[in-house]
Amino acid sequence: MAIRAVVFDIGGVLEITQDLSPTRSQDSITRSWETRLGWPTGEIDERMREAWIGGSIGTVTLDEVHQALRDRVGLDDGQVAAFMADLWREYLGTANTELIEYARGLRPRYRTGILSNSFVGAREQEQEAYGFEDLVDDIVYSHECGMSKPDPRIYALTCERLGVRPDEAVFIDDYAPNVTAAGEAGLHGVHHTVNATTIEAIERLLGLSARQRRTGTTSRCDVPRCSRVTRMATSPLRRRIVYGFSLRRNAQNGQLPLAGTTMLFTRIMISWMWLTSSVALTMAALLALKSIRCRKGA
Repeated sequence: MAIRAVVFDIGGVLEITQDLSPTRSQDSITRSWETRLGWPTGEIDERMREAWIGGSIGTVTLDEVHQALRDRVGLDDGQVAAFMADLWREYLGTANTELIEYARGLRPRYRTGILSNSFVGAREQEQEAYGFEDLVDDIVYSHECGMSKPDPRIYALTCERLGVRPDEAVFIDDYAPNVTAAGEAGLHGVHHTVNATTIEAIERLLGLSARQRRTGTTSRCDVPRCSRVTRMATSPLRRRIVYGFSLRRNAQNGQLPLAGTTMLFTRIMISWMWLTSSVALTMAALLALKSIRCRKGA
């Protein structure tokens, strides 16, 4: 079945963030505030646990989270504002520009979406910071739909809102259990680690040819240089030589195992020796033929 939609996670994928969890605030934030308040490590998360969980699936409002910080942590209005500013700064992280632009380039050929385990207020914050509503066709936030990954229902909801079947969708997440759950729900999962491998995995699922990826006619994929220079060679031997030098350069950059490159160069040298021998034999035969003709003429 052809792929019709590509769906991205946010934290750790479209945003470069620290390790986020929907059931707690950031360790660095809470520890900083616990130090300021003279509390032991983990005290704020323990007091705010229900608010963190409720905020991730929308059972509490943002105002109720603020009130919980007042009532359970004892912060005044100024401290609440400062705490939440710290929280959102780490929640938003920084833009993964390369992957965002790649996602932008998929439209309109494919339906695109976002599926995120979020926190109440995230839509407004992320729209202001990154304009995600303008990037994709639809966004499914856990705090708005009342369920979160890896619940299979949230994957079904995402596909329904994009108007595709699960087997027509690719889902990208940096958290392996969510990728596994997506696969069990019928989607094609991609575990994000680095941009280059993620983009390559997506493009394989989209069924794009190597030529299309090289020329950039269908997407912005970072293809190794060796795939491009091979196109310039015409004869089989020249292609092997050019490709071999490209592989060796990539191997020296840590992109390919050197042993495999050495084997390739050995084969190239054998081919070159065979070619040289063939040329020498041909020349010898021509000279012998010329000598025979000269004798007959005499």
